[in-house]
Amino acid sequence: MHVVLYEPDIPWNTGNVGRTCVATRSTLHLVGPLGFSLEASEVRRSGLDYWENLILRQHAAWNDFARSLPSHAPLYFFSKKAKKDFWSATFAEGSYLIFGCETRGLPEFLHQDYADHFYRIPMEEGCVRSLNLSTAVGIALYEALRQTSRRHPRVPLSGIHGSPASSCGG
Repeated sequence: MHVVLYEPDIPWNTGNVGRTCVATRSTLHLVGPLGFSLEASEVRRSGLDYWENLILRQHAAWNDFARSLPSHAPLYFFSKKAKKDFWSATFAEGSYLIFGCETRGLPEFLHQDYADHFYRIPMEEGCVRSLNLSTAVGIALYEALRQTSRRHPRVPLSGIHGSPASSCGG
């Protein structure tokens, strides 16, 4: 699976998403200018020592990301403005789960160009404005993995106090 963050603003959200991507062996794509440096301590702290195992792709702008996609790539955009619940999505292996900036969401041109590919994560109306980005990514990613029945074998520990084998990153 692929997780795409469009112009993220908050470093610890990106760090948490990166950790989730490592745990699921998913690729993290960061698109457009970031609201922080990837060297920021908050990113590293949130990603902890897992960051080095992250499969990370950076794209300067949406058009660069779009050009990198395989033809007929399965794209799923997540927005609180979407009409369809994500439970109605049929995810495929290698899906791209696309999330907007924490403060601005996804730009209008994406809503227009990919209208049929937008989904929302249901929430009780009037309770909160939105879910935290890293929470939303986790919900959508694990549903996509459930639907595609992707299972990961447990990584054996190397010794009683050893760390997991280095097969996590790729």
